[in-house]
Amino acid sequence: MSETIDNRLEAMGIRLPVAAAPAANYVPYVISGNLLYLSGQLPMEDGKIAMTGLVGSDVDLAAAQRAAELCAINILAQAKAALGDLGRIARVIKLNGFVASAPGFTEQHLVINGASNLIANVLGDAGKHARAAVGMAALPLNAAVEIDAILEITL
Repeated sequence: MSETIDNRLEAMGIRLPVAAAPAANYVPYVISGNLLYLSGQLPMEDGKIAMTGLVGSDVDLAAAQRAAELCAINILAQAKAALGDLGRIARVIKLNGFVASAPGFTEQHLVINGASNLIANVLGDAGKHARAAVGMAALPLNAAVEIDAILEITL
């Protein structure tokens, strides 16, 4: 299965980065039973946050969706670091998406579609998930988007 996942990533032009190290007193992931809990991932690209500010004023919808895609790529990178093989992902259970939102911005669901679509395209049926898309006043390091994940894994 991981060969198919790797092929999909390659076809989409995606190279998984090295998983980001924690920026504070937490771990990047926890495995409990057959669940993998991934800490929140920011829209990191080439070692820096790619989109900063409030969506709806500083960041437009298209850029925010790209930020969500980058978060999803970093989720996959963390999962690979935790599991060694993305083929061990049995199902993405849930994504929690947080969008730094300007007052009046109400399209958080459209922003997080960037991550949901990427995850589903890469993982197929195993990537279909429950989700939350929540507006926030601010996020760490002024990131426009942050997403965490819960995955079911094979042992």
